[in-house]
Amino acid sequence: MKHSGKALQAGFKLILRGLILVAGIYVIGIVARMLSDAIAALAYLPLILWVLFSGAVLFFFRDPDANVPDEKDCVLSPAHGRVDCIEEFNEPEFMGGHCRRISMFLSPLNVHTQNAPVSGKVAYLKQTPGKFIAAMKMEAGLQNENVLIGLDTQEVPGGKLGVRLIAGYLARRCVPWVKVGDEVNRGERISMIQFGSRCDIYIPLQMKVVVNLGDKVKGGETILARLS
Repeated sequence: MKHSGKALQAGFKLILRGLILVAGIYVIGIVARMLSDAIAALAYLPLILWVLFSGAVLFFFRDPDANVPDEKDCVLSPAHGRVDCIEEFNEPEFMGGHCRRISMFLSPLNVHTQNAPVSGKVAYLKQTPGKFIAAMKMEAGLQNENVLIGLDTQEVPGGKLGVRLIAGYLARRCVPWVKVGDEVNRGERISMIQFGSRCDIYIPLQMKVVVNLGDKVKGGETILARLS
């Protein structure tokens, strides 16, 4: 007969469509459950990241007490780091001319608090804006943002000693904890530079440098120079 079975075919098509719809719902349910499990697992990720971040911050901001040596007539390192420059240098701002510059590079793994290299009085404090080139480069000392701390002291010839805090590519903050007029004792905390950076110390030419290039030094502990 004409058109025989077409109604049944139409019925089967509807049944098939219904089956596809049901299968789709099941698939959506399975995917939703998988996504839900994944989201539940990821719910702990922010907490894990916070714990790792907190550990890194506590490591970086560690602030050990310095074991200050009893020896007098010497200059201590103001920073923890590695000596990578010892040279005669012209520092007109506080030292008033030629002096000896000892420069230390501070990696992100070093302690980043600084200590007074001698006992004395803060006579000069100046922050100079500048660039933020990598602190491992020697030109960073002249071009980067920095803070110069000048100390009047009876412990070195000429009575003057300077410490320059130098920001680096990551270190964007030099934070002095002293102000002009403050009295400081050798080994006392005076400042902090956040993240990888550089610290210079300016001493009179008459003093004998007793560290070498490449030496690792500790702030408030390592002797950099003695009276010659």
